[in-house]
Amino acid sequence: MRSVPAAIALAFLLVHADSSYAIDSYRYLHVSIETPWMIFIFLLVAVFVPFVLMLVLMWRQPMKKSVPHVKPEKTDGDE
Repeated sequence: MRSVPAAIALAFLLVHADSSYAIDSYRYLHVSIETPWMIFIFLLVAVFVPFVLMLVLMWRQPMKKSVPHVKPEKTDGDE
């Protein structure tokens, strides 16, 4: 039942929204000389961070000492 007041509030805001806000927000989507560098840096981080994490996890696993498996000794009651 909490979604009903939220839906009414959203409908009220959409009815009274000024269309100039949408036009004004377009100025933040401009392309400048820095845009390719920002894309490059974003992709560099997005691509190489998973690889670095993978390498760390691959190196960390073999460094953990394995516990030797000890077979349980048979007792007189076991067959």
